Amino acid sequence: MGRASQEHSQSNHDELGPFSPEPQTALQNTAPDIGALEALETSIIEQSKVHRTTWRIAATLVALFLSLFVAALDATITATATPVIVHDLGSAVGYTWIGGAYLLANAVGAPIWGQLSDIWGRKMILLGALAIFFASSTVCAATTTMAGMIVGRALQGFSSVGIILIVQVVISDLFSLRQRSLFLGLSQGVWVVAGGCGPIIGGLFASLVTWRWCFWINLPVCGSSFVMTLLFLRVQHTKTALRVGMKAIDWCGLLTFLAAILMILIGLNLGGIVYPWTSAKVIVLLVVGATMVAVFIFCEARLAEYPLLPLGLFKQWSNVASLLVCFSHGLVFMALEFYLPLFFQSVKTATPLKSGLYVLPMALCTGLAGVAAGMIIHRFGRFRPLIWVGTCVICLGSGLLVMLVTESSIATALGIQVVIGIGSGLLFQSPMIAIQSSVDQQDVATATGTFAFVRSTAIAVSVIITGVIFQSSIDQKSSMLAESGLPSSILERLTGKEAAANVMIYAEIGDPSQKLAVLRAFAWSTRQMFIATTAFAGLGLVAGLFVRHGHLSEEHTETVTGIKEKTPVS
Repeated sequence: MGRASQEHSQSNHDELGPFSPEPQTALQNTAPDIGALEALETSIIEQSKVHRTTWRIAATLVALFLSLFVAALDATITATATPVIVHDLGSAVGYTWIGGAYLLANAVGAPIWGQLSDIWGRKMILLGALAIFFASSTVCAATTTMAGMIVGRALQGFSSVGIILIVQVVISDLFSLRQRSLFLGLSQGVWVVAGGCGPIIGGLFASLVTWRWCFWINLPVCGSSFVMTLLFLRVQHTKTALRVGMKAIDWCGLLTFLAAILMILIGLNLGGIVYPWTSAKVIVLLVVGATMVAVFIFCEARLAEYPLLPLGLFKQWSNVASLLVCFSHGLVFMALEFYLPLFFQSVKTATPLKSGLYVLPMALCTGLAGVAAGMIIHRFGRFRPLIWVGTCVICLGSGLLVMLVTESSIATALGIQVVIGIGSGLLFQSPMIAIQSSVDQQDVATATGTFAFVRSTAIAVSVIITGVIFQSSIDQKSSMLAESGLPSSILERLTGKEAAANVMIYAEIGDPSQKLAVLRAFAWSTRQMFIATTAFAGLGLVAGLFVRHGHLSEEHTETVTGIKEKTPVS
């Protein structure tokens, strides 16, 4: 890939990584005098060395982890607060779109941020993502309308995936394959702990203060990470002129990609909830979206000089298998993280705060297993066994959730989450390391962007699919609920798109038999979701068997981002 030259350095610190790399620059412009070229290259090497002291590396990692923390916290903090937000803003339809807008923007953003960072540098693009996130958090915190909330959440989703992606890419830029696994494992621990605390903090704010603090809390953390990134992050970058950078962007791929993803995900989001699946609106969205996928593939294969998604990555069956594991894991993990609080609220009559506490075992075990996975890869240089064990365990845990009924104890649900957390933690970074081991260092940002895109798409599809399953399952129980004698006013709030927004409606029902009927309907509906997540976990289990082992080198090739305008050879 021509957009980034490389610098090669032998790691001097097996444990802490290449703090003082000794780069060798590959020039993009050609010249007929080889001797002059070598002399010029030597001069550039001496001028471009970047020496990073231990304290600067530590400060950089703190800045990166702070950025990651605030992005991960924001992804889940509304899980328990959404019903309160919907009630306060007066729009039941918003229950779907508060999460849907975030996830849609999250899915489309990953490849875009990766390409921008290759052109204009990791530091500038990370600072830009943090600035957008800060502004959009302010919008969400201050809005008084559902439209404002949806716009703010969309901008948060778009910027948060940029933050997460660039943090992973910067770590990959700074450390060798073998060494980066340790720091990626630590970053995963930060991500999962923040994501696990999100529902608790969201429930706490919604119950005791105001849901607006779910967004105000982002501002001091985001501001601190912005300042630390500005002061301490040092990565190598060749300044790119605006005109050259704009020409390098894959505009054809970008526009067709946005059109395809948005149409397909919006079609899936509307189908079966707002409109029937046979509706012309839903069919047109899905058909045109599929057509745009074909156009996008043509653009990437034939037209793009610097493709948004490198199709060559999909030519290796091991990479395809790793991406399938990533897709399966992202779908299952987010479905459970998003809907387990709903299970506790709707079936076990927990408050938003308690439902957040009840999903803590999965978050903690995921974080601990993720850090352990990073240490194992760092120590032994192997990732395939982690993929095999992780896919088996998460499939088992998801299958155990199918057994939960109204009478199941809280302790049973908590114990199952431990199993899921262990399996999930092993799968956060191991498939990404598998893909990174198969590409050159200058392609790591693009490959990581592709990986992030697959995970973000899986997350978006996950919430949409499980939401459709939950709401359609409640609809199937409408006749049973009517036979129990529920008033029509309550029945209307338990059908279609309003079901998930009214999971705490049991508090308004005085008759014990009617209340039990509602709880059993919710339990049956969540069971259908767990069956679906088990099936997707099985897909990951099969795909994991085809991941090929790759060598994790302790030598490091540090990428220099940016594009130099080519000059003609005289």
